[in-house]
Amino acid sequence: MNILILGGGGREHALAWAIKQNPKCDKLIAAPGNAGIAAIAECATIDAEDGAAVVTFCEDNAIDFVVIGPEAPLAAGVADALRAAGILCFGPSAAAARLEASKAFTKEICDAANAPTAGYARFDDLEAAKAHVREQGAPIVVKADGLAAGKGVIVAMTLDEALAGLDEIFGGAFGDAGAEVVIEEFMEGEEASFFVLVDGETCLPIGTAQDHKRVGEGDTGPNTGGMGAYSPAPVLTDAIAQQALDEIVRPTMAEMVKRGAPYQGVLYAGLMIKDGHARLVEYNVRFGDPECQVLMMRLGAQALDLMLACAEGRLSEARVNWAADHAMTVVMAAEGYPGAYRKGTGIRGLDALPEDSFNMVFHAGTKEDHGQILANGGRVLNVTARGATLAEAHQRAYAMVDAIDWPEGFCRRDIGWRAL
Repeated sequence: MNILILGGGGREHALAWAIKQNPKCDKLIAAPGNAGIAAIAECATIDAEDGAAVVTFCEDNAIDFVVIGPEAPLAAGVADALRAAGILCFGPSAAAARLEASKAFTKEICDAANAPTAGYARFDDLEAAKAHVREQGAPIVVKADGLAAGKGVIVAMTLDEALAGLDEIFGGAFGDAGAEVVIEEFMEGEEASFFVLVDGETCLPIGTAQDHKRVGEGDTGPNTGGMGAYSPAPVLTDAIAQQALDEIVRPTMAEMVKRGAPYQGVLYAGLMIKDGHARLVEYNVRFGDPECQVLMMRLGAQALDLMLACAEGRLSEARVNWAADHAMTVVMAAEGYPGAYRKGTGIRGLDALPEDSFNMVFHAGTKEDHGQILANGGRVLNVTARGATLAEAHQRAYAMVDAIDWPEGFCRRDIGWRAL
């Protein structure tokens, strides 16, 4: 098969790495890709959010299957354009992608499906939102309604933080995503990620992970796109996963079918777990980043078979073959991230690192210039390892981190601390 991956981050490098191992993959192209992906696949320049351009590229390059990595092309309807052109693809329609593209829409669906989640209110007026926050008090959670690259959520521990967050959102910090806000009750507990493939009818759980959102050790400082992750997440036991599937995921999927927007793709449920019970924090309509890196490390070549079964409506006959192992990824970011950071700094030492099914550095924000790898984003590398235990994966990942020569980069040294 000729396969196209849309996207150019660490998630897409991990997807490319797993897909490339499957003998069904004859040719692999990524658009736009990055320096790491370029070592294992062709990279192409297409506007990934322009459905017509993606379809034309697929027709010109005899593409059999498209895997859509990020949320923006999904929200823009690229999967709809591909399906209308008869091209097999992995990812939900624009109507179904509203589960991530609109926090208010998700709350509406949860209400209709009776899925346990945080109490909420929605506002398109700053003063009304502020009045609600003052009435509720802190801690409280303030969310921009639309897509904000994982950064439009303020977990405010004080009233001042909540009010400043509202000023920021309505002041345009997140563009159109902040035209409306959803204000939620603060949920206590431990957060974990639950990944389920859905083909419109069948729901197949494919793994759990735990992400580290805050930039600083001990989960301090501002929220980021994610500073590291590990899989599986011990807090998400089999019993809790079953409860989440029965009470949250399946009722949501049934409600989407009822609304004429059946879901097809990976559904990532962010769950808050307390006293053995899960409530929904939010849905994402694509693999998490950096959670995808640890899932692909553990799934390997079968990831392509599972995605094809999902796209072709054959999930009822698919099985996930998990090794009883663990994976961890450590994000190396450019100094200053998630604030202002410098691009173009050189990264050395990558050539000497192992690249196999137990050790892998996935590139996120990199580019190649005359044979040198340069930082080209905020989150730059995902240093990922597998082991028989989480402690072994941890040791391997940090040994690789320590072998990378990049003075302008930093990472958290405590990834996996909850489980370890």
